Amino acid sequence: MHYALHQPAQVEEGRQYPAIFLMHGLGSNEQDLLPLLDELEDVYVFSMRGPLSQPPGFAFFTIQGFGNPHRPVFEETVEKITAFIDYACSHYPVDSERLYTMGFSQGAILAMTLGLSLNGRIKGAAALSGYIPSFVQEAYAEKLAYPLSLFISHGEMDSIFPLAWGEANAEFFRERGADVVFHIDSSGHAVSHAVQKNLIQWFQAINNGGEK
Repeated sequence: MHYALHQPAQVEEGRQYPAIFLMHGLGSNEQDLLPLLDELEDVYVFSMRGPLSQPPGFAFFTIQGFGNPHRPVFEETVEKITAFIDYACSHYPVDSERLYTMGFSQGAILAMTLGLSLNGRIKGAAALSGYIPSFVQEAYAEKLAYPLSLFISHGEMDSIFPLAWGEANAEFFRERGADVVFHIDSSGHAVSHAVQKNLIQWFQAINNGGEK
């Protein structure tokens, strides 16, 4: 996959670092969300480009109705991202016990899905303005086998995905035993400064210990 990379200013030999796998929204690209994480140090950020053309940018999957991704395309993208995570872990000094997914809109949908499909490998997922597709919910109806932390944010004025979908995301993961931070923002379908601030605080809070 095409990706933009943010890495620690000075990589120390023999040290392993946390890694965030970042996914943009519909029609955007791999550069879009990187500034949200500028405050973070000593972390690898792999910002992936969606594999599908969607002018003026790219997409990770197609949809066949409101809140309903085209399942074969969606699942193929999940497989591609999973393979990329494997690649990153084998080619960069990242700590396999501190892997995170994060995304906005389409990227949020994938961040949560990967938190489920890679449960046990992913320590935390940050989902900014997304939803969990029905077929994903059906596939992961049981409690999670391993601890998972979630940061979920949603704008109360979101005209693309209703706030109720964000609330449902939080409830879905809480019912399955995840540790969820849910932030309702006054914005629309966007990432505000308040969301960014809360996101950074969440990441810093859960990304402690485990230094290698």
